[in-house]
Amino acid sequence: MTVYIDPTAEQFRAMMKDPWDGPVHMLNLIRLNDRAAYADGREASGADAYAAYGRESAPIFERVGGKILWSGAASLMLIGPDDKRWDIAFVAAYPSASAFGDMVKDPAYQAVVHHRQAAVKDSRLIRMQPREAGAAFG
Repeated sequence: MTVYIDPTAEQFRAMMKDPWDGPVHMLNLIRLNDRAAYADGREASGADAYAAYGRESAPIFERVGGKILWSGAASLMLIGPDDKRWDIAFVAAYPSASAFGDMVKDPAYQAVVHHRQAAVKDSRLIRMQPREAGAAFG
């Protein structure tokens, strides 16, 4: 089974070259490790490691203009494979792709991203161009 934790260099470059530089919404789907996989062997749950990532990255996220638009805990896979589940789902908003790039390249962020890498068993990060919400699908 292939797992995804960080974007590849090619994926990151493609995002940064995309001509749309308006607001960006990032759909995050996160499956956590039961036990965090820290390189130094420290003990923590995946949930505790992800919480540390959230706390320690929050000032950088806020500094680039990021905010969480929506967050939820998955309770049932209604459409999709039964063996694929997500522990955390949220939409993070950034003023631009450049702001997201500034965050992930920030040395302070680089110093704390190891918590995310230790916490995450699998993830998806989907860049989306926001549209106006309405009362109908599509």
